[in-house]
Amino acid sequence: MPSPPNTPSMSSPYRPLADEVRPLELDQVVGQEHILGPGGILRRVVESGQVPNMIFYGPSGVGKSTVASIIARQTNRTLHKLNATTAGIADIKEIIAELDTFLAPGGVLLYLDEIQYFNKKQQQSLLEFMENGKITLIASTTENPYFYVFGAVLSRATVFEFKPLTPDAVRLAVERAIDLLNQRRDNPLSLEDGVLDHIVNACGGDVRKALNAIELLFTATAEGAITLADAQAVSQRSAMRYDRDGDEHYDILSAFQKSIRGSDPDAAIHYLARLLEAGDLISPCRRMLVTAAEDIGLAHPQVLPIVKACVDMAREIGLPEARIPLANAVILLATSPKSNTGDSAISRAMADIQAGKHGDVPDHLKDSHYAGAAKMGRGLTYEYPHAYPNRYVKQQYLPDRLKDTVYYEYGENKTEQAAKRYWDGIKGEA
Repeated sequence: MPSPPNTPSMSSPYRPLADEVRPLELDQVVGQEHILGPGGILRRVVESGQVPNMIFYGPSGVGKSTVASIIARQTNRTLHKLNATTAGIADIKEIIAELDTFLAPGGVLLYLDEIQYFNKKQQQSLLEFMENGKITLIASTTENPYFYVFGAVLSRATVFEFKPLTPDAVRLAVERAIDLLNQRRDNPLSLEDGVLDHIVNACGGDVRKALNAIELLFTATAEGAITLADAQAVSQRSAMRYDRDGDEHYDILSAFQKSIRGSDPDAAIHYLARLLEAGDLISPCRRMLVTAAEDIGLAHPQVLPIVKACVDMAREIGLPEARIPLANAVILLATSPKSNTGDSAISRAMADIQAGKHGDVPDHLKDSHYAGAAKMGRGLTYEYPHAYPNRYVKQQYLPDRLKDTVYYEYGENKTEQAAKRYWDGIKGEA
């Protein structure tokens, strides 16, 4: 029975579209101009033919494995691909056995995907071969290699960072794929307005996601035009790059707090939206409480109970409505005056304690509420501030070793300056 029109023969092995349109030359790789463009350092290394051990770091679907394949082809090396989630030392030894045989006349390039899943012993098994040059290792990881790759491997490899693709870069690959798919059809498909824009924006910089979406849309559409509704259905939420245990999680949280600290409510709201869209309610709540104390602090102390109330409300009602009190709190934090004087003061004090600078509590401050305290000289000369005008009397509170040490310095905001004027007046220091 013949195959239906516009579909591959049932006897033909399926080959994913992303693999069919995979670039064969560096000039065809999109979006990594910082390392592969004219004069880019990685391009120059490849063109020299002397390829070192390398680590490719970056998100999925941005060209790491493609570039490794191109390097192997251009340098006449036999390419072997392993994934560290399933491979082990035995697989590496099997590849090593091919060395100096007709199977690998130009040497071996081992592409080890997701190297972060190799434990220390497995990673160390690579060292001997990395050092003697018998294999060229290109390891890839979606996690920060300086956290997940052991130092001995890092010291023998060069790290290249691959960036998420821009929508314009993804568009080039998607348009090439659409042309290929339409060449196979008796009646080429068209795209409704907005379909291409949606696909290239919804993939989150992952060209493989975009190509998979296009392939699915072409498979599901018999004739006519691919609709925007269908495009939205196959790519819903796909733009989110988010792993609660990965780099992206901490990068977004870092950007979130730094945007609040930098008094940029628009950026702060943007990062809050990314966290909430990923279903993460707890992380922004915790970070907002920290930010209220660390970055706003004494400049607007009333913000602390307000943010706490918004966080409590958000956690009580849950998503999606939780976004409303959290948005209000984030905007309040971002637009509040800033002060880190409290954080700075406790950091200085703790640094002294950790350095062994503390000393005995002055006798007049020690507990005197027990029989015999007076005989030991406890509390005898303590002055009770409430018994004096303005409820203040000058006396030493710090240990002798730290006498006259200053940990807290008033901020320039009006709240702390008002407190400074008050105390300067009372202490006679104005």
